Amino acid sequence: MSNQLALATLGGGCFWCVEAIFEQVEGVHAVMSGYSGGDKATADYKTVCSGTTKHAEVVQVSFDPSVTSYQEILEIFFTTHDPTTPNRQGNDVGPQYRSVVFYHDEAQKAIAEKIKADYAPKVWDAPIVTEIAPFEELFPAEEYHHGYYSKVGERNPYCTFVITPKVSKFRKLFSHKMKAKS
Repeated sequence: MSNQLALATLGGGCFWCVEAIFEQVEGVHAVMSGYSGGDKATADYKTVCSGTTKHAEVVQVSFDPSVTSYQEILEIFFTTHDPTTPNRQGNDVGPQYRSVVFYHDEAQKAIAEKIKADYAPKVWDAPIVTEIAPFEELFPAEEYHHGYYSKVGERNPYCTFVITPKVSKFRKLFSHKMKAKS
């Protein structure tokens, strides 16, 4: 393990879904749900859900690239959400639910463009619509959003019908990248 952590900022619909997956990835140290990519100086759940801020629901993943590479992070991301539907993930509709990769440097941009062009089309039959844009700022989500799936899980029907299948897909296809159980 290296001492150098990297960041990946990803929007794949509801941040509860994306967070639930990346919390289980080996080498991930933290996952922060939040809002990014909009034109407002601040963001909160109510205003982002209104669709007027242009922010997306995102997670910021802090990870050790010597354990799980940025490329692997993106392969997991592109496999576990639907990157073919603009401004939508299932029943969640609006610009805040768009598929987006906010890159932190030119190396991440190049990897994201390559994964979008070469990897994702092998997973999905429809054209990939994921936006790739420079990261500017993260506005952390309200506290009750953090670790939502691990706190609420199957007690919420949304989790049962939307998040659990995505987590199951991750566990099946990326079992080799799961954190060891302690």
